[in-house]
Amino acid sequence: MDDWSGDVAQVAELEELLRQVGDVFPWADLRRRPKACVRGLLGPASRKNGWQLAEYAGWRRPDGQQHLLDRAKWDVDELRDRVRRYALDGLVDSAGGVLVIDETGFAKKGKTSVGVARQFTGLLGACN
Repeated sequence: MDDWSGDVAQVAELEELLRQVGDVFPWADLRRRPKACVRGLLGPASRKNGWQLAEYAGWRRPDGQQHLLDRAKWDVDELRDRVRRYALDGLVDSAGGVLVIDETGFAKKGKTSVGVARQFTGLLGACN
């Protein structure tokens, strides 16, 4: 579980964020699961479903991860606010920079599949 993508500084930064938000989850067992989930999502698994995330974390079944995401009691709004604050603090610079997000897509083909319609894709620069 130690083969995260990214360099040492990025891993340390992510570990710090996870440490800062850990107390949003009221129990120790619950605090371990978000970290394992994030590690799995950033890890090398080609598919990112519950079974693969559980396997990457060393668990036999995805029940614990499903519990975290579906039934466990923790403050979703508080987690969102803390992650937002963390991200904004990291983006602030003295030069007054701007964050631009380009959700680059790819051209869809066909007319009968779900989600296949004319749409803007940044990669192509126009509506397809």
